[in-house]
Amino acid sequence: MEKKKHFLSWYFDSNLIFRILIGLVLGAIAGLIFQDKILWIRPFGDAFIRLLMMIMVPIIFSTLVVGAASVSPSQLGKVGFRILLIYVFTSFIAVGTGLLMAAIYRPSVNLGTIGEVAGRAAETPPLPQILLNIIPTNIVTALGVHAAPVGGPNLLGIIFFTLCFGMAISIIRTTGDARMKAAAETVYNFFDGVAEVVMKIIKGIMQYAPIGVFALVAVVFAVNGSRVIGGLATVTLACYTGYISYIVIWYLLICVKLIGGLSIKRFVRNAKDAFITGFVTRSSNGTLPVTMECAVKLGIPKNVYSFALPLGATINMDGTAIYQGVCSVFIALSVWGHGFDMAQIGIVLVTATLATIGTAGVPGAGAIMLLMVLTAVGLPVEAGTAAAAAYAMILGIDALLDMGRTAINVVGDLVYCTSLCKRMGTLEMDKWS
Repeated sequence: MEKKKHFLSWYFDSNLIFRILIGLVLGAIAGLIFQDKILWIRPFGDAFIRLLMMIMVPIIFSTLVVGAASVSPSQLGKVGFRILLIYVFTSFIAVGTGLLMAAIYRPSVNLGTIGEVAGRAAETPPLPQILLNIIPTNIVTALGVHAAPVGGPNLLGIIFFTLCFGMAISIIRTTGDARMKAAAETVYNFFDGVAEVVMKIIKGIMQYAPIGVFALVAVVFAVNGSRVIGGLATVTLACYTGYISYIVIWYLLICVKLIGGLSIKRFVRNAKDAFITGFVTRSSNGTLPVTMECAVKLGIPKNVYSFALPLGATINMDGTAIYQGVCSVFIALSVWGHGFDMAQIGIVLVTATLATIGTAGVPGAGAIMLLMVLTAVGLPVEAGTAAAAAYAMILGIDALLDMGRTAINVVGDLVYCTSLCKRMGTLEMDKWS
């Protein structure tokens, strides 16, 4: 049966990425042409920012609970525990790579005339206190119930509690007690359903994204003119320099060649399909079947890749971590006029690493998680602020950045599985002859 058309079919049936890009371009043109006359459109952009902030905590809580609860304790054996540690450790390195690229390129735009946040020095507690604050004394307070609108949620505290909550569900799901197991399954299914509902809401919000981006970017260009274009180009250059450097130096030279003692040429040949598919689809989960086919070609045993690859599609997001490192510095430089101090770098490293664990393997999810990093470091994306304007510009080019980071995400899963199996003597070496 043919789907019935309605008067907005031309909008909803067209490609979302193209619509957002068109919104970015038209917003820039409208801002440059109409200047002060276009500022009345600001509330439409502010509404988009508020929608994103509305959904931030629910998506963190629901997806992290499901992700942590999905890792069976019985699977965290010799291989599982090691691959989990590798995923977390390398995400930390990837964030550092992103921060390094941002320090080299220093991407920014001058947004000093937008919003009262511009130029404000960041106030952060000492690093030991930051680490201690990861453990919340009250999860309700951590959710920001009593902190809004000044303080906002304690996102690191939420992540810590959520991971503990999810792992407890995972343990109870494997217990021999039928009553407790049934109860854990009920809780798991509830949060799994919540996660699906939240993702549906996000898809609805993203349908409004072209309009929101148009409004936000129009205001930016109306106030600041064309000088912001160079900043966006520098962000893209910094991200892709980070992506390429990470692939060549960390993945191929260190992990494949030095640690694994394997042929780089053979690895590239057998893993290229996953890389290309990830680049085109921008979805780690959508690329998973192709990634598993590549794992077979690389000689990774089924009992390893059947566990490690789905887990990696959920928590191993090196490309996303690089992206968050670059973009958080871009927004800080644009808003404050300076980068992060050592305490703030620590916050970005920890928060962005943990954020990658909760990043859904679907197109554009990394941009949502960037909100969490910005909030934790003292740059909340609030309506009418310079941070919101800078974030809107990132969102406008996010599809381009997302292609590269997704390709890295899926290849990273193969790199770590291959190198680990080679070190443990379980890699099928006949596939490499």
